[in-house]
This record gives sequence, C-alpha cells and structure tokens, in this order.
Amino acid sequence: MRRVLTATTAVAAVTACLTVQPAGAGPAISGEREFLVLYAEDTSPGTARAAVRAAGGIVLEENTTLGYATVRTAETGFVTSVLRAEALAGVAPNRPVAALPRNDASDLSARAAATPAPTATGSTGPGKPVAERQWDMRQIQTEAAHAVTKGDKRVLVGVMDTGVDASHPDIAPNFDRTLSRNFTVDIPEDANGVEIDGPCASEPDKACTDPADIDENEHGTHIASTIAAPDDGIGITGVAPNVTIVNLRTGQDSGQFFLKPTLDALVYAADNGIDVVNMSYYLDPWAWNCANDPTASAEERAQQRTVIRAVNRALRYAHGKGVTLIAAAGNDKSDYTKVITDTTSPNFATLPGQQPRKRQVPPSCVSQPSEGQHVIPVSATGVSGRKAYYSSFGLGYIKVAAPGGDKVDNVDGRPDDEIGIWAAYPEQVGRAGGTIRADGTPAVPYVVKEGDAYYASLQGTSMAAPHAAGVAALIVSRYGQEDPVHGGLTLDPDEVERRLLGTAVPRACPDPATYTYTWDLGGEAKETSTQTCEGTRNANGFFGSGVVNANQAVS
Repeated sequence: MRRVLTATTAVAAVTACLTVQPAGAGPAISGEREFLVLYAEDTSPGTARAAVRAAGGIVLEENTTLGYATVRTAETGFVTSVLRAEALAGVAPNRPVAALPRNDASDLSARAAATPAPTATGSTGPGKPVAERQWDMRQIQTEAAHAVTKGDKRVLVGVMDTGVDASHPDIAPNFDRTLSRNFTVDIPEDANGVEIDGPCASEPDKACTDPADIDENEHGTHIASTIAAPDDGIGITGVAPNVTIVNLRTGQDSGQFFLKPTLDALVYAADNGIDVVNMSYYLDPWAWNCANDPTASAEERAQQRTVIRAVNRALRYAHGKGVTLIAAAGNDKSDYTKVITDTTSPNFATLPGQQPRKRQVPPSCVSQPSEGQHVIPVSATGVSGRKAYYSSFGLGYIKVAAPGGDKVDNVDGRPDDEIGIWAAYPEQVGRAGGTIRADGTPAVPYVVKEGDAYYASLQGTSMAAPHAAGVAALIVSRYGQEDPVHGGLTLDPDEVERRLLGTAVPRACPDPATYTYTWDLGGEAKETSTQTCEGTRNANGFFGSGVVNANQAVS
C-alpha cells in the first residue's frame, strides 16, 4: 500500500510556531539527530524547554499552541531522559539531519527510472470527454445538488497532501495562493540510504522546500480537483465547484507523511479559518501505532505513543476551532476492528539498519489520522456501488462511504481505467515519470489529455475521502454562518458530521455478509480477497451510515 491512500499508482504563518534555536547551534554534525518532543499538558513552555535542555537537546522550533518542539541532540540517552521527565509527554524521531541533498539533478527526471512500468488496461482512450467519465459524481448526485448550491467561495477546504498543482485549469480558478503553505522539507534519503524524495531540485537554488503551489507526486492535485474543480466546461467538475482550495502540504514527494508537518498543518488550519480538511494518508513510519508493541525498541514504542497523543491533541484543537476532519479509511482490505498482520512498519528508517518487521496488530493500535479523535473515516465504493475490493472497513470504524473507484468492479474482473476516478493530473509529473511522452501525448491508458490539461484515473480510499470532503464543503456553504473571527463562513464540525452522515444513503451488507472479491490481472491464477461485513443496513462495517449524497445533504 502506498503511504498516500491510492490503490493505484492574506494570513500570516502560524504565530505560535517560534524559532528558538540559540546562536551558535549551527548546522547538523555527525552523530546528531532531530526529534519532535511533546510537552506535557498544562506545563509551561519555559519548564518544558528546560527539561529538553536537561536531557541534552537544543530546541530549534517550538509550537506553544499545542506544546511541541523540534529538537536536535547528539546525546545517545536523549530518548530515555525525555521519557523520565515529568514536563515532557513524548518523543519521536523527526527526520535524519545528516542526509545532505545531492544536487546532481535539476528536475524530477532523476526519479523516472524508478517509476514502475504501468499496466495497460481496458480504457477507451482519449476520445471520450473526461466529464462523461465522472460516474462518481452521478453516484452521489452532485448535479442535483448544484441546482441548490455549488458552494461558496468563502468556504475553505484544506488539502493536506503532497501539494497542489495550481497551474492546472481545474485547480487555478479556485486556488488560494495567499493562504496556501508547504509544511514539509524534502528528504533525499533515509538513514539506510534509501531514496525518499531524491535530490532537492526546486528552482532557483535547488532548495529542499518546494513552493506551495506545486505537486511533484500527483496525489494532492487529483484530490483537490475532485473537491472543487470549477463548473466551467473545462475538464471535470468537482463536488463543490465554487469553494476555495487551500494547499496545506504535509506529504513528501515520495508520498510519505510525517508527524510534524501534520501537526503544523492542523494548527494552521485551525488558526486561519479553514472549514474542512482532507487527509488521504496515514502517518509514517507505522501503519498502525501500538503503545505496547512487543516487537519494538523503547524508542520505537515512544515514537508510536507520541504519534497517537500528538495527533489527537492537534485534531482536538482543529475540531474545537471549527475544522471538519475527513480522512481516507485505508487500502489494506482489512477490518480495523480485528487483529491485523502488519509487515510494512516501520517503512522509514530513522536509524541505520532499521527495517520493517512482521507483527500482529490488535484493534487497540491506531492508524493516524483516520482513527484519530473527531475524524470521519471514509471507505470507498466502486461503479456498481459495492465496497471497493481494496478498501479497509470495520463496524464502528467506518463512518461513511464515497466513490473511490474499483477498476475490477465489472463482469470479468479485468482492470478497466474507465471505472476509476478521473481527476486532474500534473503535467510535470507525467513527463518526469514517462506517462506523458515528449510530444505531449499520453503514454498510458489511465492518463488522457483534454485541451491543454491532463487527467488520470486512480482508485483508492484517497479518492473516496475528497468526495465526502466536497459534500461537507457544500453543507458549510448551505448552512454556515458568518465567521466573526476569520470572515467567510463557519459551521460547527459536529453539525457538519450530523448532516453528512444523516443524509447518506444507507447500503446494506452483501448477502451473504462474507463476500469474496475476485479479479484477474492476467496471471495464471485469479486474485481473491474474502471480507466480512458486520452490522445493520443503517450502520455497518463496509459503508458506515451509507454512501454520501450531495443532493440530500443540501436539500
């Protein structure tokens, strides 16, 4: 599973975020590491800062709103000292600080060789207008909803993802450059030397921090256009075509997502009047965070506990400031309320030699942010309305379902791009990865060109979540009140959730409830996955309260 949850391939910055690195701290030296340290609640920043210093750390940056700091240290016993300090509540590796950027490439082409060759499928090709391929919008009745409202420019939707290509014609009219931020720094490689983002390549100075209006992955752009592509006769139309998109970049070019950018983005969203955020990812390096993981070292257990505590602290803060929190449910084909076998974690090495291992994950372990507090996890449906074969599920976990695409949801189970989710695709990503030829023509059937823009067919709970986020934005547009703090509109997130779930169309479990998915990838044997749906027609593990319905949500 990719880290991003795809199954196929004028406001100041946060005022509470303070740089407090002392003079002489200087650049990283060999043996130094960088951590995120969580302060104990009700502890003053001064007291917590003193505890960090006593443990041998230097505070580089501090967020006093939530109470966490970025810390650099060369002390080998730093983690142990932090865990013993009453003023500190947790510690997690932030990122390698000794991995210097390799400036041996000027653009994304250096990563093209590592891009897997795409598998040709049954797409009908570019002759069919991309708007006609939007079965997903028909499934949730957006056309009828748009007769009531297409959304309001004053409603802000934050896309917490890999970035947003603001130059795409299905993004540009609704993109807010002033509010958009990039909370990430490119990471060339992990502690084992495995490439993550590759060489830092942003012009003009090969910096490791990209502008807040580009996407070097594809994921965030696809999501943003699903939410709010304008209804202007060009390309596609989003769920809420008149709302405003704000890029809150939290993901690396690689598609990995780490703790500090997520915390920073949630605080920023809360403090700047963002109404809805879409989080189509899980936090690396642990697919599930287990407070008492028997396979983990003391530092790894501390990291997992810190992720749970810190993200929940940020989610509570954002929810309390009026942010509706939408997340993708996951593409593991797994019931999150049962024991799961995890073989992927940790997927990012913060220490040399650190590797993924096999472990049994009980339901008490938490995938963040989808299992976080106040979050609405969204499962995915296919063109027939069934739960997508890859979509994770679980009674009490899934709150609602939405179209995510299921390319084998057909009679013969052969992959067909037509029944994926079609949305905006960044041209630079396609040219770098070989899906767009030098002459500008698409090289694969899941990418098409219409006019001067490109569109891709993807599938995943990543694609389902923005449909729910778009409906949430329509709800705020229809029923929101003037925001006395930030201007624009606002609506209590609990009210948004009530309307979103209450107007969803209930869908019963399959009969029998244990369902075997079968698909054919052209090999010697067909692939299968047997999954069991628990619950009633109005509340079950596959669809939650039902499939979101834009028309019913605003009528």
